[in-house]
Formats: sequence, structure tokens, C-alpha cells
Amino acid sequence: MNEMVSIIIPTYNASKYLENLLTKLLEQSLKPYEILIIDSSSTDNTVEIAKSFGIEPIIIPKESFDHGGTRTAAGKIAKGKLLIYLTQDALPYDIYTIENIVKVFEDERTGAAYGRQIPYQDTNLFGKHLRYFNYPIQSYLRKYEDKEKYGIKTAFLSNSFAAYRKNVLEEIGWFVNNTILGEDLCAGAKILKSGYNIAYAAEAKVYHSHSYTIWQEFKRYFDIGVFHKSNNWILEEFGKPEGEGIRYIKSEFKFLIYNRAYWLVPEFIARNVLKFTGYKLGYNYDKIPRDILKKLSMHSTWWNKTKEIK
Repeated sequence: MNEMVSIIIPTYNASKYLENLLTKLLEQSLKPYEILIIDSSSTDNTVEIAKSFGIEPIIIPKESFDHGGTRTAAGKIAKGKLLIYLTQDALPYDIYTIENIVKVFEDERTGAAYGRQIPYQDTNLFGKHLRYFNYPIQSYLRKYEDKEKYGIKTAFLSNSFAAYRKNVLEEIGWFVNNTILGEDLCAGAKILKSGYNIAYAAEAKVYHSHSYTIWQEFKRYFDIGVFHKSNNWILEEFGKPEGEGIRYIKSEFKFLIYNRAYWLVPEFIARNVLKFTGYKLGYNYDKIPRDILKKLSMHSTWWNKTKEIK
């Protein structure tokens, strides 16, 4: 199936990661048909590293980067029938990462898939728990009908490591443009509504994680609130995220206790209060002046492109 695969990596100042990532991709048991790098005018040696691997990056202006639009543009150029998206800070776990995510597309009803994200060893406990919670050790398949049981989680996808049938992306109109984040969740919801399934391939693994500070988590959840308000049709179709949030908080507390990290309980409380506050503020972004929005948001430059926001 290697003739069907294109790997797409958006980059910006990725020199810290890129050499290792490309080396791991070229060592895969299933070789990609092509590797496309779409670079947002990096100021480090990202482009030079890519060229040293024989890859000529597609360079775009930094200000034109769009989570959905940039991935769509690269996908349209790609020659493969199967498109695998990675972020620059994701790293294949072993030589079977690509092979294992491609396997799930033997089922013709699978429109998209995502792999398991393993936290880097130096990630803090909060970052590690997020990966363990969202990426269990068992694979599964989600259908549109599963929304009654799993709610918004049914449509979950992560473009840090996800694969799509190109024709299915074409069918749903590709990724949504000009969204602050969540272009992958939007695609997942549309894929399910179109009658295709989403596969979680636990055997297809990458290293990928973050050690966000409390303030960074506040900003991220602010942006999630903005995304949910801007794409309210997903909540109407699949349900609100409150139940999942409560389940996550309980799981995180148990994880800290299991690791005997009792000193982190006050931080656990502060983090979750601020995440909830950030989400609620983001969901009501239309009542907040633009200058303040930019200070509260993790993706502050996005607001410069969003003219309809006051």
C-alpha cells in the first residue's frame, strides 16, 4: 500500500525536531509515497534540514498559516490516496508506526484514523495523564450511531498523527478554514455524518506530548471554548463536553494519587478551575473586546485574521 501514502508535515522553526522525525520516517517498514513539508517561513534552518533529506518544502508566509486551510492546501497537492498528517513535534515510536495506521484502511468504511500518542519521558504528570486518557492501549472503531454513548468524543481525531482517505476529505469539503483549532474534530464529525467510520489504531504509535503551565492550559481551554462557540453545530449534533470533562477530572485525580504526587493536588485544583474558567470565557468570546481576547488566547495571532470579531 506504499504507493497510496503521502505524509504531510506543517512546520515552523522545526529544526529542534525535523532531522530526527525525517530519519524515523525513512526507517519505516512501510515507506511513504512522498513526504510533503509546508513551512510557514521558518527563521531557523528548517528548510535546509528538509532539503538535506531531498525534500523541497512548500514555503508560505507565516501570517497565512491556517490550521485547516494549510493542511487542505497540502492535501490537494499530495499524490497519495491516503494522507497522513503529523505535527513537527511528533516522533514515530517504532518502524511500524506508518504500517499500523495504514492497515486499518483495509476496511472500506474507514474514512479516517488516528494513532496512539505516547508522552515523552520528560513530560510532567498532567501532560502524561492527558495522553493516557485520550489514547488508551486498546484500538476501537467509532460510527455515527456511537454518539448516543460517547457524545462529542465520538468524532475525536488529532492531526498530530492522523490519516485520511483523500477522496473522503474531498467529499466533506476538506478541513474547515479559519478555525482557531479543532479542524480535525470538525473533519471527524463530518466524516461520521457522511457514513464513514473513524478508527483508533493503538498499535500505530508516536511520541507526542506537552508540559503546559497552568496559564498555558487556561489559554488552550479558552481557545477550545472559542472553537465550540464558533462551531456550535458539533455540540448540537454530538452533545456538550461537560460529561467528558468530569470524567477527565476524576481520572486525573486518581492518576496523581496512584503516582503518589500528593503535593500536586493544590495545582490540580487550580488547573481545573482555570481550565473551566478559560473555557467559559472562550465560549463567550463575543462579549469580550478584541485586545483582551488576544491576551487570553494561546493562538493570539488568529484574532488578527478574524475580522468579524470586535
